[in-house]
Amino acid sequence: MKTLYLDCSMGAAGDMLTAALLELLPDPDAFVAELNALGIPGVRWQRERMTKKGVAGTYVSVLLDGEEESELLQGYAHAHGHDHTHTHEHTHEHARGHGQQHEHEHAHDHAMHHHSDLHWIEHIVQDLPVSEKVKGDILAVYHLIAEAESTVHGVPVSEIHFHEVGSLDAVADVTAVCLLMERLAPDAVIASPVCVGYGLVRCAHGVLPVPAPATALLLKGVPIEPGDIEGELCTPTGAALIRHFVGEFGPLPAMRISSVG
Repeated sequence: MKTLYLDCSMGAAGDMLTAALLELLPDPDAFVAELNALGIPGVRWQRERMTKKGVAGTYVSVLLDGEEESELLQGYAHAHGHDHTHTHEHTHEHARGHGQQHEHEHAHDHAMHHHSDLHWIEHIVQDLPVSEKVKGDILAVYHLIAEAESTVHGVPVSEIHFHEVGSLDAVADVTAVCLLMERLAPDAVIASPVCVGYGLVRCAHGVLPVPAPATALLLKGVPIEPGDIEGELCTPTGAALIRHFVGEFGPLPAMRISSVG
């Protein structure tokens, strides 16, 4: 039985999950090339080897029209969650591919003005050259996010609009994780309690408490803890991915480790 264990002691986000899972593959660069051949408009994945706190790992960034947009917009205002997870795995385990948390203060004006609804996201996903299972997983994750944002903003899901540039970044992260999960094909996915951080986070709507409202809703029923690091460690996208894929939460089970990320 192949078990994927996610150590979320530093939170969860789409790019960090991507980096962690990517390291479990025998040829990560070949997989990144596959991602870049998907044809998501203006999107390009980039993988780098980095060392933080003396530990080597993988940093995955998503470039939109040549620029890194990750975390540009936090909160889906009409709706968009930025993205970032910390994920580690053990038998499919441990990857701090990303370091702790990233703050990208730059923001492009066009990102604030173009919004797209769930139908736009569905159209992009249906055109992807991936299996129906992967398409279903991507859309299921997005529906979780849209439902949480709908509750937060007090409007129907049909009225939720995603910041266009930020949502392309999130589509890229969600697509990568869903493809990686299909490729790794674990029989079971277990995760530690999710560390969410604490304090306040600045987003498209101003300053919000950590965990942000949509993230908190997505983590209903999931064991969480604040940890001792101030800031947002778990993003809405990371929370939705954990909610969709993880079947059980708890400490590392007895296992024979076959791969580490």
